[in-house]
Amino acid sequence: MENLKNIQPIDDFNWEALEKGETYGEVSKDDLVKTYDETLNTVKDKEVVMGTVTAMNKREVVVNIGFKSDGVVPMSEFRYNPELKVGDEVEVYIESQEDKKGQLILSHKKARATRSWDRVNEALEKDEIIKGYIKCRTKGGMIVDVFGIEAFLPGSQIDVKPIRDYDVFVGKTMEFKIVKINQEFKNVVVSHKALIEAELEQQKKDIISKLEKGQVLEGTVKNITSYGVFIDLGGVDGLIHITDLSWGRVSHPEEIVQLDQKINVVILDFDDEKKRIALGLKQLTPHPWDALDPDLKVGDKVKGKVVVMADYGAFIEIAPGVEGLIHVSEMSWTQHLRSAQDFMKVGDEIEAVILTLDRDERKMSLGIKQLKADPWENIEERFPVGSRHMAKVRNFTNFGVFVEIEEGVDGLIHISDLSWTKKIKHPSEFTQIGAEIEVQVLEIDKENRRLSLGHKQLEENPWDVFETIFTVGSIHEGTIIEVLDKGAVISLPYGVEGFATPKHLVKEDGSQAAVDEKLQFKVIEFNKEAKRIILSHSRIFEDEQKGAKKETAEKKSSAKRSSKKEDDSAMVTSSVEKTTLGDIEELAALKEKLAGK
Repeated sequence: MENLKNIQPIDDFNWEALEKGETYGEVSKDDLVKTYDETLNTVKDKEVVMGTVTAMNKREVVVNIGFKSDGVVPMSEFRYNPELKVGDEVEVYIESQEDKKGQLILSHKKARATRSWDRVNEALEKDEIIKGYIKCRTKGGMIVDVFGIEAFLPGSQIDVKPIRDYDVFVGKTMEFKIVKINQEFKNVVVSHKALIEAELEQQKKDIISKLEKGQVLEGTVKNITSYGVFIDLGGVDGLIHITDLSWGRVSHPEEIVQLDQKINVVILDFDDEKKRIALGLKQLTPHPWDALDPDLKVGDKVKGKVVVMADYGAFIEIAPGVEGLIHVSEMSWTQHLRSAQDFMKVGDEIEAVILTLDRDERKMSLGIKQLKADPWENIEERFPVGSRHMAKVRNFTNFGVFVEIEEGVDGLIHISDLSWTKKIKHPSEFTQIGAEIEVQVLEIDKENRRLSLGHKQLEENPWDVFETIFTVGSIHEGTIIEVLDKGAVISLPYGVEGFATPKHLVKEDGSQAAVDEKLQFKVIEFNKEAKRIILSHSRIFEDEQKGAKKETAEKKSSAKRSSKKEDDSAMVTSSVEKTTLGDIEELAALKEKLAGK
């Protein structure tokens, strides 16, 4: 109460004005409104003005544009500028001076978008460095917010180094240069790489100017490809080709190095103009051929691993970087054409014999068949002439069958030595590839490593017997098994075949004999050496007809002869009789004469 007593009213307070609603003292309301308006900026909706950041938190930024109230802008509109602070001037777009709550509505994003196209073109023209916010990933690169415009940042333009993880850049604010604008489609392409390339170019020149062939430098594995490894030498890149990574064979560079690994490399070559630097890693160690055992010589046995296969042979690594070739011909004593894959495969551990060794050329040839004895060394003892063996059919020709008795020992059975009796046109009629066949050694050709073999010699020559059975003129039953233009093949007893020409196949009724007919045949020719029997069916009845005619003729002839004999006899008798009578008459006459005398 005491405090209230001490309060004194204003002496000149205008109580009348209060009653009228006028509480401004000596200054009129209009004057106050005028003064108030003069202290505030006059703003209009839908225009861009500059404002000052007066306060900010994680969600909002308060901006004073000199209006009767401050505006609030979402913090998300300032993502491109993480360095924003109180007191910074920003441009804002006035959407509404007062909303339903009497709040001033501002937008920084729209302000940027309104002026962004002009700003973008200006930045390209002036080669200006600008800031942008990486919003998200897209195909081939990133989307960047630049002045409120969505610009494209190609993946190759993010950095001079190849980017392995694009996602780490999302949400970052970085500096860029505008490199391309498509005015028609309002497309903008930006680059971060362009900012550092100019500086790197100078660094490259400085580094390359100090390079020397044979110089050893430390570098970092920057990228690994199928053909080699890129090394960062501190601002300039060099390439280690896959062939310069190791003295041994390398399927992929990842077998030797890993990303971000620090390694020493030697400069092999470089190109001032193209700024290419060729590096080597294997050259830092001695060549394996130089470290090869000096006592190693032709004929020695070595062990190694199959590293490369080809049809013609296999490459064997006996030490890292030291390889020898086993030609397919040195894999087996066999002379058959075979592929190296039939004997070994990549990764096999094998033993081999050194056949040739050239240390100067760093070449070596190996063989594995030499680990076994040559089967032709004592061929006469193992496969003497006349000996019998089982063989495997390997191949056919028109003139015979190639067989293999054992690996490396081949022979030929001539088509004429397959059978004593069958007429074989092609060996496939007699046997088949892969089949087992018994053979007899007829002849040894050691120089050409080939045996002359026979199959029919396993049996006695039946033609010695046939000679006594199928004599010329003998008749046998046969079956026609094949008819040809020149005649027919006839199957005879004992598995032998004969041949008859068409004229000898005519039957008695005048018709021609056909396949599968069983008839009687007469042997008209037998040739033991040529194993040929010529037959005739028609000759049988022809000969019978001739025989009948001959018999009839003989009977007639005999009758004539007998009648002639009778006549001759009568004549003789008559003659005798006449002679006798004559003689008597003459004697009588003589007697009479004598008596007369």
